[in-house]
Amino acid sequence: MHVLNETPSTTLPVLPSVTAVIENLRWVSFNPQTIPSAVLKWGHEVDPHAAWHHPCHPKGEGQEGVQWIFVLDVLNHCFWPDPNHEAWGVEYRGRFYSGYWGLAACLRRAVDEGVPICDAGFLRKMDRESIQHLFRGRGSIPLMEERLNNLREAGEVLLHRWGGHIIHLLEESGQDAVRTVHQIVESFPSFRDESSYNGKKVYFWKRAQLFVSDVHQSFSGRDWGAFERLDRLTAFADYKLPQVLRELKIISYEKGLEERVDNLSFIDAGSPEENEIRAATVWAVEQLKSEFQRQGRKVDSPWVDNWLWNLGQRSEFRKRPYHRCRTIYY
Repeated sequence: MHVLNETPSTTLPVLPSVTAVIENLRWVSFNPQTIPSAVLKWGHEVDPHAAWHHPCHPKGEGQEGVQWIFVLDVLNHCFWPDPNHEAWGVEYRGRFYSGYWGLAACLRRAVDEGVPICDAGFLRKMDRESIQHLFRGRGSIPLMEERLNNLREAGEVLLHRWGGHIIHLLEESGQDAVRTVHQIVESFPSFRDESSYNGKKVYFWKRAQLFVSDVHQSFSGRDWGAFERLDRLTAFADYKLPQVLRELKIISYEKGLEERVDNLSFIDAGSPEENEIRAATVWAVEQLKSEFQRQGRKVDSPWVDNWLWNLGQRSEFRKRPYHRCRTIYY
């Protein structure tokens, strides 16, 4: 295996940038003393990779499977409804799916119906009627216009830079996880998940990192999923993980923020509060990883992220709401 010299293009800026946020927390508290008991109690409760055995997920499926996952992660953000609005969801093969699973079901349904959802030329020219048909179901998916713009962008960049297919990006990056993330963020503006806190840039790069992890899981770490340096990835900071971390008491909110989150008040994208929630999520996952390793478990940050996300599907971790922030990044 070729060992790369550590340069800005071969490392991820996520963890160093969130460290500067953690050092100045005002709205969020990080409670490391709760981590050992959380791992001891819940560490064996769920299979972090169980999600990829879901009927709405592809399993392998070659190059088209990789392209399908890329389209999935172009669209993978913000599914919760406005107050007093019906939650969006779809029926697929006799079952009803909402949220993320609704998105996956829509893309599987599109493939079943012969819609060329993995064709870059189709994505580049996609119109409002086409995307409304794609997401047809109960209620309306949020940020429809933004999703349309992101699909068009994806098609345009794939055609003009990557020969119409995301596998060419993987080939150029040598299936190195860190280089792949850098290439995606540099190529596709809608994946450029960055913010500012106290005048300093903060990098999260949630969906770009998630794409690498998703391909890895779909191919069980083989073929197109055989990435090097997967252990350099961080958490995929979203709105579900901090909900779980709050129930585990690993993070907590200052009273004013706690009331806003619990009352479903919107948190502005890029605000200090939002940056602190996401930074604390990334930081907590790193500390959880260290605790799992201390207890003899060979895990990385994506594994811990998936473990927390799967815990979040259980009712005991949904007692209090997640923070509401309208954004294309998670």
